[in-house]
Amino acid sequence: MFWKRLRLRSSALRRVALKILLTLLVGAAFAAQAVAALLPDVPLLLASTAVSLALEGVLHRWQRGMATVFAKSHLDITLRHVLRDLLLVVGLLRVGEQDRESVYAPLVAGVLVFYGLHCAIQAVSVLVRRTRTLPVVTRNVDALALRLSPAPPALLRQPGQRLLLFGLPATVGLAAATATDVPAAAASGIALSLLLGLLGLGELLLRLLPGRRPAGEQEVLDWFDAWLAEYRPTVGLYFSGGVSSAYQANMWLEPLAKLDARPVVIVRERFMVQKLAATDLPIVCLPKVTTLMRLEHSSLQVLIHPSNSGKTSQVLRIPTLKHTFVNHGESDKLSSCNPYAKAYDEVWVAGPAARERYAQAEVGVDDREVREIGRPQLDTVRAYDGPPAGAFTTVLYAPTWEGWDGNPGNTSVIAAGENLVRALLADPGVRLLYKPHPLTGSVDARAGAADRRIRDLVRAANRERGGPRPADGGELALRTQRLDRLTSADFRPGADQVERMLVQSTPPRGRARAVAQAMADWEEAYWASLPVWEHQVVTDARPALYGCFNRADLLISDVSSVISDFLVSGKPYAVANTSGLPEDAFREAFPTVRAATVLTPDAREMPALLDAVRNPDKDLLVEARAELKRHLLGPAEPSSQARFGLAVQALCTAAREHRTRMTDRLASEIPGQRRTEEQPSVTPPQA
Repeated sequence: MFWKRLRLRSSALRRVALKILLTLLVGAAFAAQAVAALLPDVPLLLASTAVSLALEGVLHRWQRGMATVFAKSHLDITLRHVLRDLLLVVGLLRVGEQDRESVYAPLVAGVLVFYGLHCAIQAVSVLVRRTRTLPVVTRNVDALALRLSPAPPALLRQPGQRLLLFGLPATVGLAAATATDVPAAAASGIALSLLLGLLGLGELLLRLLPGRRPAGEQEVLDWFDAWLAEYRPTVGLYFSGGVSSAYQANMWLEPLAKLDARPVVIVRERFMVQKLAATDLPIVCLPKVTTLMRLEHSSLQVLIHPSNSGKTSQVLRIPTLKHTFVNHGESDKLSSCNPYAKAYDEVWVAGPAARERYAQAEVGVDDREVREIGRPQLDTVRAYDGPPAGAFTTVLYAPTWEGWDGNPGNTSVIAAGENLVRALLADPGVRLLYKPHPLTGSVDARAGAADRRIRDLVRAANRERGGPRPADGGELALRTQRLDRLTSADFRPGADQVERMLVQSTPPRGRARAVAQAMADWEEAYWASLPVWEHQVVTDARPALYGCFNRADLLISDVSSVISDFLVSGKPYAVANTSGLPEDAFREAFPTVRAATVLTPDAREMPALLDAVRNPDKDLLVEARAELKRHLLGPAEPSSQARFGLAVQALCTAAREHRTRMTDRLASEIPGQRRTEEQPSVTPPQA
């Protein structure tokens, strides 16, 4: 433990030392260049200029953070480049005769013109970016009518790299002229820099021509209204969140796609369009509230919300829509009974347990507005088919993250994770799958540190265990390539949102089925490529959590939605108790623990738990799991997907009826108001 902390601390110190060293080197290079220009000392001037240029390359290739720090200190790339060239000009003037100023005056003028071009390119680049920032961003939608086009070269949109590349000939030419006292060398370099700048400026100016730029804001909004009228969506998934929260929406994409409706996905952040998983559903990003309000007059009837966010309140203002909250998983945590839920027309939960949870939480959710639909995502989870058949018992340890409230019982990673993993690795018949929550360590650094130590334990155990590995026939690579071709768009490195809209137009027919089959083939090849004895740390998007469910004989987790989802399999599971509560109180406080083996932070119950998994006659919780499954997830029939579809149809009907009532009410009120307004004023009688 001590040595690991020491290594982490020394690594942080090395990073700080590197930043200090870079700062000193940049300052020393400019100081040496200034001294050399004033002396003058041509070799020192050339050497310091070369070092300065090399350091610029280091900053923009490996130390972008330091480049940002310099920019915030008003020492950005433009100022550094101007200073570097200015010192070269000073050196030229000092090296030459006193009457040589007139010879180099045109060169100085050329350098100044180049920097003027640089500023002009940046200004036009901003204009081009604004014309390509549309009020509506789409995916899986034919938006060619908006005059979509490929993005300008990335170099023209990156002022730092552009200045380095375009200004390099001028800098080299000035350095060569200093060394050789030949003004033509500087003139050639400056001329080349000017040519590059003019070509770049011309490329950008052409994109501002009416026929070359995308549609304007009002034209895009009119197109969007027309698309809504043509597509006529009836149900939508509404989502707003951060970069790492896309999984909350992704889990509802497939159930939404299976509905007998016209679905659409509505997101609020531009980056989220590409963060969502592969789907054939039309995706629309509406960043502005004014654009979002255009949904009021569309055919859309229901919006499904998998999470709460600050921007949820904006769409709740639309009176023609019905809103339902479905959450992105259910657990016994207070976050599963957020008071925000009372803002929705209905709250859809998995089973009776969640209904009871809302009633007990007293957060203002009317029981009549709660509907049980099960968990449609769990249709792919395979049911229990007996004890481990092979030489190894596969255990999935999938702890949740630390949460926002600082409750020590949220995650077992900090207080119990290492003990649990050590106990599992100590059993020669266990194969561990460790899948930490993607947000682990985002709030509490201790969780992140514990996660890293657990990964070290797993790697060390694999080195000690060893064994034969399956022959690599290239099957996994082939299936990965096929899956990637189906699920990822082939963007150029410098593609912007408009170009992505162009590439990700209407998907080909049958792509969804092809993706599902390719995913199943990939999972089969992935697990077949791994040694059956080797422990795994699973952190990538693939394989997904439910794929790990199907490989596991036992789940160890915390009080989280992972438990509720795993119960559909009927397999044994255990929950780590790091809350500080006695076991009886822990089971009473968290109903999802009723059919679990409760593990203390020291993991002393692990041997008995593994014995029960391998010998079903010792598993005393089989009936309890079946009963809890019904309580948490509802009945097996009708299926969750069917119940989800019925709930959508019922809420759509309610939305249509509400819209009809509002239309009739307005129709009955407005004529009366008009008659009142049209009545002539009564002239008071004269005295």
